[in-house]
Amino acid sequence: MYKLLLCWRYLLTRFIALASVASVTLGVAAMIVVNAVMLGFTSEMEDRTQGILGDVIFTSHDLDKGFPYYDWHRDKIFEVAGDLIEELTPTAATTGMLTYRIGGIGEPVTFQVKIVGIDAPTQAKVSKIASYLQHPENRKLLSFDLRNDGYDVQGDGGKGAYREEMRDAGWGYRRWRAAQIKQQQRHFEAQHQTEATDQPVDPFTEFQDDIPVFDMAKEQHAGIIVGIGASSLRRTSTIDPETGEKRVEDNLALLPGDDVTLGFLTADWPPRVGSDNFTVVDLYESKMYQYDQGFAFVPIEKLQQLRGMVDPDSGSFTVTHILIKAKPGVDLNLLRDRLRKEFPRTRYSITTWQDDTKQMLDAFATELAMINVLLFLIFAVAGFGILAIFYMIVIEKQKDIGILKALGASSWGVLQIFLYYSLLLGSIGSGLGLVAGLLFVEHIKEIAVFLGYILQRDIFSPEVYSFYEIPTVVDVPTVVGIIAGALCIAVAAGVLPAMRAARVHPVETLRS
Repeated sequence: MYKLLLCWRYLLTRFIALASVASVTLGVAAMIVVNAVMLGFTSEMEDRTQGILGDVIFTSHDLDKGFPYYDWHRDKIFEVAGDLIEELTPTAATTGMLTYRIGGIGEPVTFQVKIVGIDAPTQAKVSKIASYLQHPENRKLLSFDLRNDGYDVQGDGGKGAYREEMRDAGWGYRRWRAAQIKQQQRHFEAQHQTEATDQPVDPFTEFQDDIPVFDMAKEQHAGIIVGIGASSLRRTSTIDPETGEKRVEDNLALLPGDDVTLGFLTADWPPRVGSDNFTVVDLYESKMYQYDQGFAFVPIEKLQQLRGMVDPDSGSFTVTHILIKAKPGVDLNLLRDRLRKEFPRTRYSITTWQDDTKQMLDAFATELAMINVLLFLIFAVAGFGILAIFYMIVIEKQKDIGILKALGASSWGVLQIFLYYSLLLGSIGSGLGLVAGLLFVEHIKEIAVFLGYILQRDIFSPEVYSFYEIPTVVDVPTVVGIIAGALCIAVAAGVLPAMRAARVHPVETLRS
């Protein structure tokens, strides 16, 4: 008991020891925050990437034309690895341009997008695209038909940024937009109407009534699903000077019910520039900026027809990818390797989603390791501080140590006093660092907003960091390892001073 009482007395009377406690606290808190943020980035990146790509990706080396006989490939894949596969779906992907006019006839806005033709019934079973949509019925059963209403704006946008705008989206909004465009067109024509008395009569005028007219108020083009990032002109935010909260300033320029134009290159040779109109039927938000701005999903049959993705020999449509969802618990590398044995690598590339993101995930792991090494130096500083303080205490307390030994305290008992003291310093510092780190992680969004308000800029831009908010994951084993490391360094720093105290000779100390 006397050992603990002496440890507590030294802690209360030696305020310089608080510097060591502060060093351990900062080190533990910093490492908890950094690891939580980096693990959050990694986890979110893995989840979003797997949600878009599926588990295993079966890709044609000819990404322009793809490969034919999808049904044969499907049957062959199930024959080779049917016991490992839950479902698969075909896709046809190409790069194109998405163009729409603000307000229907305003200035055109153009984005480069990855146009992905998907099979709606099977796509929802393989990837998480449906779960990112804004209409509850589309989340249950993905459809390229425009809904009447009921867009509930789930996800990041649903926190108030776009809820009011999406409230009337659907056919009601499309009919209102059609009436507005007609009124604007009539106004434009009235302003630019010219005399036509001397103009020659068009001989084909009498046949113009036979040309079918597209009625926007009653009809829709082929459906398209566009990301929140492309439908809002720029996903930026500012800080409210009164509340200090982050608020979205821009508005959605595209809503379900609007029409857009897709431009692309055809699959024949030489390629030609093709285009067609599509109707936005829903918006998706994966919370990953590159995906939300860079992807547009359309029916695969429509994209195949527009691009001429037809095999000249068989006349069958071609696909560029087959996305495969494995059964729960299946080793994806085993599934990949089994398929690679049956399909020639000269024609196909078969990878898992980890293979496609390996470089990015390895970069995250390397950054995390380097940051942890640098932050570990804080513990080293705390260790040297404890070492210096303990040496000073041992020198100052030579007489007290001699008295303790004269009263019967053993060398091992004196050694324990200083080891317990170092353990106490490490425990208090680790405990405070744990609380501070967890509180920081819990309120990291508010802290980011506050810092943004102080600096008058958004310190976490989605254009740079991919996500709209700072992702965090607190991994319990990692936290335990950080605390254990801090305690080990604190105890190790007290070993040498404790050994010196244990070697003190009571007679010589009292005589001097």
